[in-house]
Amino acid sequence: MTWAPLLRLKEALGPDAELVIVGGAVRDERLGRAHADWDLATRLLPQAVMDRARAAGMKVIPTGLQHGTVTVILEDRPVEVTTFRSDGDYLDGRHPESVRLGVELAEDLSRRDFTINAMALRLDTCGGGGDLVDPFGGQADLASRTIRAVGDPLQRFAEDGLRPLRACRFAAQLGFEVDAATLAAIPARLDVARKVSVERVFTELDKLLRGAEPERGLALLAETGLLDLWLGELRPMIGCGQNRHHMHNVWEHTLQVVRLAPGESGFRWAALLHDAGKPGTRTLGPDGEVHFYGHETRSLDLAEAILERLKASHALRKEVAALIRHHGTHPTDAWSDAACRRLLKKLAEDALPLDHWAAFRLADQRGKGLDLESSERQHGALMARLEALAAAAPPLSIRDLALNGAALMALAGRDGGPWLGELQRQLLEAVLEDPGLNTSEGLADLAIKHLGRS
Repeated sequence: MTWAPLLRLKEALGPDAELVIVGGAVRDERLGRAHADWDLATRLLPQAVMDRARAAGMKVIPTGLQHGTVTVILEDRPVEVTTFRSDGDYLDGRHPESVRLGVELAEDLSRRDFTINAMALRLDTCGGGGDLVDPFGGQADLASRTIRAVGDPLQRFAEDGLRPLRACRFAAQLGFEVDAATLAAIPARLDVARKVSVERVFTELDKLLRGAEPERGLALLAETGLLDLWLGELRPMIGCGQNRHHMHNVWEHTLQVVRLAPGESGFRWAALLHDAGKPGTRTLGPDGEVHFYGHETRSLDLAEAILERLKASHALRKEVAALIRHHGTHPTDAWSDAACRRLLKKLAEDALPLDHWAAFRLADQRGKGLDLESSERQHGALMARLEALAAAAPPLSIRDLALNGAALMALAGRDGGPWLGELQRQLLEAVLEDPGLNTSEGLADLAIKHLGRS
């Protein structure tokens, strides 16, 4: 959205409204970052905002009158407008028991979480932002790349248990350091953080993982104890040594894979959880070599339990499970074309695109930290081969067979039954070995031979 509709709203509300942009939009404007939302604040009470905006022909929705918030639709986009307010006591660790409307702007800004979010930008009449209102040094903290609580961090975190997690999330998104006093206050407020709903926790964790530096945010979770609140199953990964195929321990490797994986939720959650099962499956062989037999299955079980507990969507859980299930598959030059086609078949059964599997595999390989040039060269050769095989559109499922079930029943002169499924599986195995057999005549010959043996 451009500045123009905001300025039209300013004009509609009148010169006494003291309409300002607040919160993350100000922070991102000062950083030159793209942002989706404009949050506005005003001296006017909610009813006055609604009356004046409607008088100017604007659509208004009373979305949160108890908190002083109304939503104005500008260019088909909702923009929240909240009356300057102060908050009463926080008893549930998340919401104030009461709010007081009609305070001064500086008092409104004082209730916000971090200095970089406690600035306001006045709307001027020339287009764009006008004067910056910055009573707590947010601009200086932006310049020094610091996340600092407004006022006493212990008080800020006692008010809202989500704020400690937000500090870690902003560190991951912005690549900022958390101020020492702010960071030190987090462990003392874990009891408040524990009260936050899992839905809100998942949203923050998801944003953290999709940040530009997710490894920074994850390290902060581990350092402050927040990891143990919501992802306690991952604590044994920290310091868990690996074998000669890895430069890093399990946790450090995981942080690298999260950093290197594509920035979408599925990739980043899979990266975080793909080796969660390693500590529980770690064994030492007679030769002194460390092994993690069966860790893929254990990691998959842990990932599904964690994402279910966090109430992640079914689609995300399915995507993460597919990536984890296949992350331990390592094709080599010795694989036959048939073996490669069987891999393509397994990926197709999990609705996992080849390029997604490849991107995740590459991140995992790079995250090992060893012989990167050779690893990437081998990966490139492997993908060229797999992509060529996939481009030939080989039959990968029973649906791809040149003879369907009805044709096979007619050929056998029998009604359907368990025999039919077994025959189709046998035919699919044959055409995976040799796709040239996937013709009506070829499959009919194979079916007759199979039926004659059964």
